[in-house]
Amino acid sequence: MSGSENKKGNLKNLLLSLRPPSRNPQRCYSREVAGQARNDGSAGAQYAPAGKSTFLFGLLDMSSALSSFAAIAVGLAVGFLVLLISNPHDAAMGFITLLTSGVSDLKNAGQVLYFATPIIMTGLAVAFAGKTGLFNIGASGQFIVGAYCAILVGVRCAFLPGILLCPAAIVAAIIAGALWGALPGLLKAWRNVNEVISCIMMNYIGMYLVNYLIILTVYDQRRNITMAAPAHANVPTWGLENIFRVGNSPSSANGGIFIAIAAALIIYMILEKTVFGYEIKACGFNKNAAEYAGINSRRGIIMAMAISGALAGLGGALLYLSGAGKGIDVVDTLAQEGFNGIPVALLALNNPIGVIFSGLFIAYLTVGGFRMQLYNYAPQAVDMIISIIIYFSAAALLIKGFLQKIGKREKKTRPKGGDDK
Repeated sequence: MSGSENKKGNLKNLLLSLRPPSRNPQRCYSREVAGQARNDGSAGAQYAPAGKSTFLFGLLDMSSALSSFAAIAVGLAVGFLVLLISNPHDAAMGFITLLTSGVSDLKNAGQVLYFATPIIMTGLAVAFAGKTGLFNIGASGQFIVGAYCAILVGVRCAFLPGILLCPAAIVAAIIAGALWGALPGLLKAWRNVNEVISCIMMNYIGMYLVNYLIILTVYDQRRNITMAAPAHANVPTWGLENIFRVGNSPSSANGGIFIAIAAALIIYMILEKTVFGYEIKACGFNKNAAEYAGINSRRGIIMAMAISGALAGLGGALLYLSGAGKGIDVVDTLAQEGFNGIPVALLALNNPIGVIFSGLFIAYLTVGGFRMQLYNYAPQAVDMIISIIIYFSAAALLIKGFLQKIGKREKKTRPKGGDDK
C-alpha cells in the first residue's frame, strides 16, 4: 500500500472517530467481539442496543432529505396561511400560481434554470465553507468581484476569439472570487479573526470597489450599469434557447446551468473522494484532532475559503455573461444572489448534490413569485415563504441534534448484559 493510500486511510479513520454514533449501533463493536458473540452468545447482548432505544435510533436514521421535504411542506402551509390573512379573496389562486408557474410553459421552465444557476453557485460556496466549519457570509462580495472581472475581460478583451474570450472571462472571475475569499481565510488562519465579521467587511469593500472601478473602466452612462459584453463573450446556450421558449419568445436559459451542475459534482467528489476533502472536513469536525493527526489546519482554512470564493465568483460570471442583457448596477446595494446562497445551502444541509435541487426549488418559487403579482401580491411574499421554510428546516436540525444527544446518553447508560424486555 502506498504512502498516499495509508494517509487517506488514516484520515478516514480519524473522521469516522469524529462522526456521530453509528446509525446502526449493532455494528459498532469490533470483529473480535462479533466473533466471540457467534461462538458463545455472551458478547452480543452486552454490545447490542437496549430494546427501549430501538425506536429512538430509528428516528436518528431519519434521512436528511426527508427532513428538508418536511420543512418545505410545513413552510408552504404556513406561507399559505400568511397569504390567506393578507388577501383572503385571491389567496388560493395566488398560491396555486406560486406552485405551478415554474412549469406552466417551457419559457418559465427555462427561467427557473436561469435563476437557479447563480444561486446554485453561491449555495455551493456557502456549503463548501460550511463543511469545514466556516460560515462564508461573504459570498455577495465574492460574487460581485467575480462578476466585475468577467465583464471587464469580456469588454476589454473583445479582440479575442469566442473560443478563448468566454473561458478567459470565467477564469478571471474564478481567480478574483478566490482571492476575495482567501483574505478572510488568511485572517481566520493567522489571527483567528471571526470569518463572519471579516466577510461582512469584505462584502462592503467589494461593493464600493466594484462601483468605483466600473465608472473607471466599463461604465454605461445612459443606463448606469456596466457595458454589455460582446455576444461571443457570453456563455453558450447549447441549444437551450430552442427548447425553453414559447413561440418567438425564448427564455434566458443557457449553458451556465450545466456548468453549475458540473461544479456541484466536482465539489462532491473533492469532499468525499479525495485526501484534501478528508483533511478539510476533519478541520471542520474537530480542528484540534485534525492538527494532532498532522493536518495543517491553517492551510485547510485558507484553501476552503479560497475555493468557496472561487465558486461564488464563478456564479457572478455565469449570471452576467448569460446573454440576458443584465449588467451590474452602480448602486450601493449588496448583490442579493450572494445572500440567496445561504438558504440554498441550509436547505441542502451543506450537501453539494442537495444544493442543485434546493437551488432549483428556490428559483422555482422565484418564478412563481413574479406571477403572483397578477393577484396583487408583492414578489417579496416569496422571500417571506422561503424564510419560513428555512426556519422550519433549522427547527428540524435542532430536533435531530436533540435526538442525537438523547441517543448518546442512553447508549452510555444502557445495561451491560441482557436485553430489556
